[in-house]
Amino acid sequence: MFAVEVRDHVMIAHSLPSPVFGPAQGMHGATFVVDAAFYTEDLDENGLVVDIGLATEALANTLAPLRYANLDEVPAFKGKITTTEFLCYHIWDQLKAVAKTSGLGDNGRVKRIRVQLHESHVARGWHEADI
Repeated sequence: MFAVEVRDHVMIAHSLPSPVFGPAQGMHGATFVVDAAFYTEDLDENGLVVDIGLATEALANTLAPLRYANLDEVPAFKGKITTTEFLCYHIWDQLKAVAKTSGLGDNGRVKRIRVQLHESHVARGWHEADI
């Protein structure tokens, strides 16, 4: 497998309304560093996995609706607990849709995507799956 990974970040506000989250039940902010890796079985005729510019743009576009948002007020997240893991899947799902339309300049060669959210220098979560 070959992979290209791009990085961005997003600042959000949210609460995690369950006793399991202790003080994070209340409204708080988070800045996530977001890594998205795109995997192919081979390189294209130019020696590429995906177009890095298109991958960077796809990640930025995916994060745009979340930037500076209160996730508790995002209609698509109503009734959901927006944990790091939940957000990884949401971002992965959006990037999967881009990959399925060859929006990464890969001609449908992307087979797998991994999305990692670094919530601090000591903790991160991710979702990785075939598309």
